[in-house]
Amino acid sequence: MKALITGITGQDGAYLARFLLGKGYEVFGLYRRTSTPNFWRLLNLGIFDKIRLIPGDMTDIASLSNAVIECEPDEIYNLAAQSFVGTSFEEPLATAQVDGLGVASLLTSIKQINPRIRLYHASTSELYGISESKAKVLLNEQSSFWPASPYAAAKLYAFHQVRIYREAYGIFAVNGILFNHESPLRGLEFVTRKISNGVARIKVGLAETLELGNLDAERDWGYAPEYVEAMWLMLQQDKPDDFVIATGESHSVKEFVEQTCGHLGLDWQEVVVVRERFKRPLDVPCLRGDASRAGQKLGWSPKIHFRELAELMVEEDLKRWNSYLEGQLFPWDAINDQLLYQGHSALLQPPSE
Repeated sequence: MKALITGITGQDGAYLARFLLGKGYEVFGLYRRTSTPNFWRLLNLGIFDKIRLIPGDMTDIASLSNAVIECEPDEIYNLAAQSFVGTSFEEPLATAQVDGLGVASLLTSIKQINPRIRLYHASTSELYGISESKAKVLLNEQSSFWPASPYAAAKLYAFHQVRIYREAYGIFAVNGILFNHESPLRGLEFVTRKISNGVARIKVGLAETLELGNLDAERDWGYAPEYVEAMWLMLQQDKPDDFVIATGESHSVKEFVEQTCGHLGLDWQEVVVVRERFKRPLDVPCLRGDASRAGQKLGWSPKIHFRELAELMVEEDLKRWNSYLEGQLFPWDAINDQLLYQGHSALLQPPSE
């Protein structure tokens, strides 16, 4: 079996690549050329030399078609996106092009080149927006959508394009409505990783405070390596269908801070500073998913829940920063990535004795 993963350099792409390699797949990855390579996750998982990378762009249908022709995949996993909600308010047009029109371009390429290709599309719990989240109800495949960000609006367009191509042309295309899923490979722009990384830096004495926005927002947080298995399971079914993947629990940003700080013996109230500039123009108060249908039809259920997730993330970041301070070199770019993100370019090399 051959699989093409768009967005392979991201958290989900890296974990999915490792999962598929373990299943005996030949794995191809579409990546966007940038001035600064972003392969540290693939290096961290030890799979960089086991996959074949193809340059491409979700906004360029020619490059998408060329990738499909070149690797002749049985399955395509579309994980490429501008996936940060906050950025979508600042860059709504770019978000629409990648997250919305890019999916339509990929579907068109599949239809024209090989309609037998099976497509998984990474949808999102952000589709639900504010309409039902205020009541903190469990959200499932039948719950109504009411996007509250340009990101969610673009994803809603893509969601329906997947459905339309499935119904109109018989393409095996599915939407995975995944609720938030995290890991030590999560990008630093996402709040869970911002917290785990920030708390670890405070613990080792590299920072004194952690600046955050809305502490009351509640999300259903799961463990990313478990969620990529659900993606694969969706493409192994006899008929294409859309599924919610979630833990069924919701916890606030404040709870995540409390859990990580408490695990390292810190008082969160002494280190957290709330800044208005980190609050979104419109924020969804609560998202909590019902994955019972995935349990019944896919045999999938979460194993790692909130407390264990928060603790394993902060432990991994603590280990990274301790190793950095001890002067150890890394075979991957995670520490460099963190330092560049925070503007500490002068600290790219481990400290001298």
